[in-house]
Amino acid sequence: MTEPSNTESSPATASNTAPTAKPTPKRRFGGTPAQILTALKFYKVLAYATGVMLLLLVIELVLRYAFQSVLVAGGTDMLGASHGLGLVNIDGGVMPIVGGVNLSTMVLIIHGWMYVVYLVADFRLWTLMRWPFGKLVLIALGGVIPFLSFFVEAKVHKEVLAEIAANPKAGKRY
Repeated sequence: MTEPSNTESSPATASNTAPTAKPTPKRRFGGTPAQILTALKFYKVLAYATGVMLLLLVIELVLRYAFQSVLVAGGTDMLGASHGLGLVNIDGGVMPIVGGVNLSTMVLIIHGWMYVVYLVADFRLWTLMRWPFGKLVLIALGGVIPFLSFFVEAKVHKEVLAEIAANPKAGKRY
């Protein structure tokens, strides 16, 4: 059995039926441009603050594990002499200062909580821009890899402004 062949198409009709391009879907945001710009400012401040705290954290970890020292403010040493501000040797894991504030531990705590707020800012911007999940992961890595937050922030800032400018009517209308 042979299949019937389609001999009805001629060269003239084939050129008239050019493939149609799919229309690109309209870009939609999860909020108004004003909301996006506010979220962008919040993200920018937290990106820089988290980046600076991460660099301080790296310095603190180098001091702690390479030089067995921590930064302490105030307190008294074992002999009763008062201690101002400076590095204290913690040989054997024991800090010889009593009553002082361990600034090294403060850096750890502040960076940890600041990173949580940074993730909230990332999530807010990500949801308003309706980006893919991989973009959220990349932005979140900015808070754990030294110096990355500064580069990611600059890239994200440019992208957001460019997308808002290219799609002025994409904002959510209430």
